[in-house]
Amino acid sequence: MSAGAVEALANEPAVSAPDSDGMLLIRGRRTFLHGLYQLPNRPDGLRAAADAGFHVVHGDGAADLESAQKAGMYRWMTVGSKLEKITSRVEQFRRDPALLFWETEDEPSYQWKKAGPRVRPEVIREAYALLKKLDPARAVYLNHAPTNLVSTLQEYNPGGDLLATDIYPVIPPGIRSMYALWPDGRQGDFLNDKISQVGRYMDKLREVAGEQRTALMVLQAFAWENLREKDKDPRMIRYPSAAELRFMAFHSIVRGANGLLWWGLKFTPAESGLWEQLAALTKEIRSMETELAAPALRFNARVEYHDTGHSLDRGIEWIAKPSNTGPVVIAVNADSNLVEATIHGVFAAPRRERWEPFGVRVLRA
Repeated sequence: MSAGAVEALANEPAVSAPDSDGMLLIRGRRTFLHGLYQLPNRPDGLRAAADAGFHVVHGDGAADLESAQKAGMYRWMTVGSKLEKITSRVEQFRRDPALLFWETEDEPSYQWKKAGPRVRPEVIREAYALLKKLDPARAVYLNHAPTNLVSTLQEYNPGGDLLATDIYPVIPPGIRSMYALWPDGRQGDFLNDKISQVGRYMDKLREVAGEQRTALMVLQAFAWENLREKDKDPRMIRYPSAAELRFMAFHSIVRGANGLLWWGLKFTPAESGLWEQLAALTKEIRSMETELAAPALRFNARVEYHDTGHSLDRGIEWIAKPSNTGPVVIAVNADSNLVEATIHGVFAAPRRERWEPFGVRVLRA
């Protein structure tokens, strides 16, 4: 972030809200959001996050807000659903220019292996109403677990401006039982057990949120086995690879995400190399920030598939964005097999490409 941007951050009030199509507005500027729940495990974690291009990281107090401001970043803060606490926290921090948005309760509809909400929708709605009364200039964030019905989650919609869901699909077979995993060893509950389930959960979130709310995807920056406090099995420590990180991020974008948040870095040791991969990916996506923040283009396009000796399941999924030189097409292969296809009706001439399993292509005119 430039020195001018840091100076502006220090002197202007933070204003955040969804635009009419759900893209986040920060001080009136459409922004494809990049955020972290935790900083990387390194002494210069905040500086590293800022250098990688992240906008916001979760925080909990004045020291966090001050450090973020110095780094040219924002924080978001969780206040829960107790009205007395909300009033106290908002009064303490609402004037801070480094505070970007508020959060009430995490995954309020979810209970592990149990039906029924942990926090009822009307409680979340009441907390939201108080936050907007006390601080109308800031958005309110609400994250959902990947489970529960769309209709159930929509009951919480009046309690959030920015909606998210978290899905962490890189799980080694044979992992022992632990919190948030079903008996089959998966966190998600769709039939799709591949990393392309990310796109299906993004579809679900978009259905929940509608067009008028910001839809964010919370993605995996950890190994599940590292969440155990003791008796970790080294054979089960499995981090997402660079290719998996890239696919999950771009698949979320293709399916309509307005931003990406990453969870779990505090459980990820520096020597894992995951942070370096995530930082490189975020820099790549930030290089497209103007294009990603723009409304999607609409084309009467057609994808023609060419036989590679495999059946076709999901195939190529794509989104087009405008740029100064013509349309930019982000296309992912949602299949676990090689796919070869020609895209007609977007560029001046048909484009024939090959996608490796769960591959990503960024195509320009």
